[in-house]
This record gives sequence, structure tokens and C-alpha cells, in this order.
Amino acid sequence: MPTFETLPRFTADLQHLTPAQRRRFRRVVREAFVPDLRTGRQFRPGLRIKGVRCAPGVYELTWAPDGRATWSYGGEIVAGLPHIVWHRIGTHSILDQPLGGRSACRRGGTACARTSM
Repeated sequence: MPTFETLPRFTADLQHLTPAQRRRFRRVVREAFVPDLRTGRQFRPGLRIKGVRCAPGVYELTWAPDGRATWSYGGEIVAGLPHIVWHRIGTHSILDQPLGGRSACRRGGTACARTSM
């Protein structure tokens, strides 16, 4: 089982989701994200995992039509198992600040584009 940690902004964001949204996110992580991590192969297309260009090393995960979460790989806690650091969760708008910091991920008035993984 991969290890994970949540940053304070992720925890705060999570509390703003409805109970149904939290259940859906947890289900997607449990039934799709974690199994894909275990195989070590590419993530299934339905997760729409993409790198966030203005935040190198940070990825977005689609867990609902307008549900996104940003995350990165952290240092291994258990040898041989990936460690996931969850940064933000919410709607598509979190991509303006994928790390939860004060600096916006905007250029020319539009959100910074994502890159393929």
C-alpha cells in the first residue's frame, strides 16, 4: 500500500467539500489511483493525471467532472513503495494555486496549462 501525507492546505480544502464529494474522492483514490500506483504502469486515462506546468513535479488528478486534486511524489517512507503528498483538492479553480501558496499560477490572465504525464 503506498504511503501518503496531506499538507495543511489540502486538509483545509477537504473540509470545504461536501460529504458526498469526500466519499467520491476517497473511492477514486482507493479503486483507481492506488491500484495504478501498485502496478507501476501508466495511470488509467479516466484519472486524467497531468503535470502542472507552472509547478514542476506537481500533478493533478481528476476525481469528478469538476473535481481536482494536486499531488506530488515524496521521498519513500517504506522502501519500494511510492509516497504521495497531497497538496490541494477542490474544483478546477485550485489549479490557479496548485501548491496552496499565495503565488498564483497565472500567465496573461489565464490559468497555467497542464502538461501530459
